[in-house]
Amino acid sequence: MSSFAELDLRCTGANDDSLAIYHQALQEFNCYIDDPLLTTDRALANSPDFVMAHVLHAYLHLLGTEPATLAIANSSRERAQRIAGNERERAHTAAVAYLVEGRWRQAGRVLEDISAAYPVDILALQAGHLVDFYTGNSRMLRDRIARALPAWSAAMPGYHSVLSMYAFGLEETGDYTKAETLGREAVARNARDGWGQHAVAHVLEMQGRAGEGVQWMRENVAGWATGSFFQVHNWWHLALFYLDQEAIAEVLKLFDQPIYGQPSNLILDMVDASALLWRLNLLQIDVGTRWQSVADNWQPVSTAGNYAFNDVHAAMALACSNRMDAIGGIIDTQKEVMASASDNAIFVRDVGQPLTLAIVAFAEGDYARVIELVRPVREIAQRFGGSHAQRDVIDLTLVEAAIRGGEQSLARALVNERLAIKPHSAANQTLMGRVNGMGRMAVAGRMVGGNS
Repeated sequence: MSSFAELDLRCTGANDDSLAIYHQALQEFNCYIDDPLLTTDRALANSPDFVMAHVLHAYLHLLGTEPATLAIANSSRERAQRIAGNERERAHTAAVAYLVEGRWRQAGRVLEDISAAYPVDILALQAGHLVDFYTGNSRMLRDRIARALPAWSAAMPGYHSVLSMYAFGLEETGDYTKAETLGREAVARNARDGWGQHAVAHVLEMQGRAGEGVQWMRENVAGWATGSFFQVHNWWHLALFYLDQEAIAEVLKLFDQPIYGQPSNLILDMVDASALLWRLNLLQIDVGTRWQSVADNWQPVSTAGNYAFNDVHAAMALACSNRMDAIGGIIDTQKEVMASASDNAIFVRDVGQPLTLAIVAFAEGDYARVIELVRPVREIAQRFGGSHAQRDVIDLTLVEAAIRGGEQSLARALVNERLAIKPHSAANQTLMGRVNGMGRMAVAGRMVGGNS
């Protein structure tokens, strides 16, 4: 295993012991397992002036889009910036500063430059990869990693993680065959690589291979779910495969146990919970009181205004638990955000606020308004982040609004899109059956009208 010094990743303020602990924290972050924050704290307890440990501490508080941790991240940045002794460390502190300010794209550019100069800096690669995800930059999700890959070898620490990041970038840019190959290789190299597991799940989701998706997720549960702070999202992927098969009982079972059996107030977990329940809502599945606990945890942070993607998922929970006044707070905050200099101003203006208003319109049964709001947004929705699989909820909402609003031609066109990609999807076939049923109902209505 190469040392950091051999990789030209010299670290100010570290000693051999703290460097080994930091390396462990990086590995935990790479796999999304255990507690890299606690491990980083151990490194800092050993070496309080360890710059890159302060930097990692900051990234861990920033890259979950948790509004309450911005101040903590900034404090870590200030400490690192006072000590930073080399160019790479100073660049990392600059990237952290941009993230604290909400300047996501500028942070991504700084991290891009770090990776160009130090392609084996896996923290720069992973932080940049996540920034690309949050900003919907699918090309850089792929190419940021492609640029660095020639500098890596299988013998280097974290190689499996580089493969898993590249696999996800390839999937988001439509190279499904190569993405699946590399994602499977990443998991074969490290069974606890949750991002590699996730990358292959995305491939199977995008190709409509729901049965294989269930098998892929079920055969390595011990690997991707044990001690993983990313496991809820991977359980969510399993639920999507069952949803595509119309196995609703399995979906609800997953929601009630690993996804939200213990209600979480972590933003990323709440996003998954809202996204799954909203899909069930579109199918007119009675979810009982499940929305209430999700809304309870969203409401205190719903006006944070730091990331538009979160706003939309908060609105889903609040709308479905009849808390329309709380959604008004989101909309008011969005107006303030749009007047700011943050990147989120663009995310909100272009995508976040139209979709939030569409959620309100859907809850009120104004399906014509939903269609009006969603149609212009679906083509540019990547601007507010997320993956293709996550943003599919936008298309599903539009399809359902078209069906409920009696817009048969539009509904048919939209479902034809889905069937072209996933012709064997039971869920898509059911949607087309409902579209065809609209035609029969319309003819029957005209016949009754003509006889009256």
